[in-house]
Amino acid sequence: LIFIISLFLGTTITISSNHWVMAWTGLEINTLAILPLISKSHHPRAVEAATKYFLVQATASTLVLFSSMTNAWYTGQWDITQLTHSTSSLILTAAISMKLGLAPFHFWFPEVLQGSPLTTGLLLSTVMKFPPITLLFMTSQSLNPSLLTVLAILSVAMGGWMGLNQTQTRKIMAFSSIAHLGWMTIILVYYPKLTLLNFYLYAMMTAAVFLTLNSVKVLKLSTLMTAWTKAPSLSTILLLTLLSLAGLPPLTGFLPKWLIIQELTKQDMAPAAMIISLLSLLGLFFYLRLAYCATITLPPHTTNHMKQWHINKPISPSIAVLTTLSIMLLPISPMLAT
Repeated sequence: LIFIISLFLGTTITISSNHWVMAWTGLEINTLAILPLISKSHHPRAVEAATKYFLVQATASTLVLFSSMTNAWYTGQWDITQLTHSTSSLILTAAISMKLGLAPFHFWFPEVLQGSPLTTGLLLSTVMKFPPITLLFMTSQSLNPSLLTVLAILSVAMGGWMGLNQTQTRKIMAFSSIAHLGWMTIILVYYPKLTLLNFYLYAMMTAAVFLTLNSVKVLKLSTLMTAWTKAPSLSTILLLTLLSLAGLPPLTGFLPKWLIIQELTKQDMAPAAMIISLLSLLGLFFYLRLAYCATITLPPHTTNHMKQWHINKPISPSIAVLTTLSIMLLPISPMLAT
C-alpha cells in the first residue's frame, strides 16, 4: 500500500510541477516506489528486471536534471515550459525517450516487463509512462519535430517487427506499448492534446488486456490457448479488446489513429502518416495472433491433458467497465474532432 501511494504521489508531483527539480523529484519517487513491486517475488528474473529498470531510470533522470541545468545555465529559467536552449531540448528528448522506452532506447522495456508480475506490468505500461508524457506535453513547443518523427517511426517499426516472433504475452504487450508510444510521439509537436488523448485510450485498453490476462493467469501463448474453456465470455471480450488495441474500426483504438493521421495530413506529413500506418500492420499481425490463440484455437487431444474447469468467480467490475470503454468509445469522435 505504501509503495502504491508513493507511486501516485510521485506521479502527482511530476504532473503538477512547474520547476524542473520538482519534476525530477517526482520521477525519482516513482522509480523508487515501483522497484519493490517489480522484485516482490524474489525470483532471480524479477531481481534482474528491477536492476535493469533502476539503471535505465537513474540514467534517464540524470539526463533530465542535466538538460534542465544546462537550460538554466544559459537562460536563467527553471520553468518547465521555458526550455528554449536547443542542446537542452535534445538531451531532454533522449532522456524522456529512455524513461518511456521509445526506440532506439527501448531495449530495457520488454526485459523488465517479462520479469515482473502482470499487475506490476500493468503499472509499468500505464501509470509509469504518464509523468514523462506530461513533461513532453509541457515542453512540446521547444522540441525538434524531425527528431521526434524519426523516433516515432523507429518505435512503431521496432514495436511491430520485434513483437512478431514472441510467445510471451508480457513481451508482446511491451512491444505493443513501444509501437503505441511511437504514435503518441509523432503528433506531439503538432497537436499535443492528441498525444494525451492517445495515451488515455491506450492506458485504458492496456489495463483491460492486462487485467483479463491476470484473471485467467496467462503468461504465454500456450496457456492462452487453453484459456477458452476456463472463461469463454472473458476470452471473447479479450478478442475485441485486442482488435481495439490494433486500431481496427469500429472499435475505440481506431479513434486516436484516425485523428493522428488526419492531423498529419493537415501538416503536410502525408508520407510519414503513410509509413506509420503501414508499420502498424505489423502490430495488427501479433494482436491477431493473440486473439486467435485466445478464442479460435481449442487445445488438441482432449484426452491427454487435464481439463480446465470454468472459473466460477464473476468477471470483476473493473474489467467489465474497461473492456466496454475499450470497445465502444468510437462514437464520441465527433465531439473530439470539433
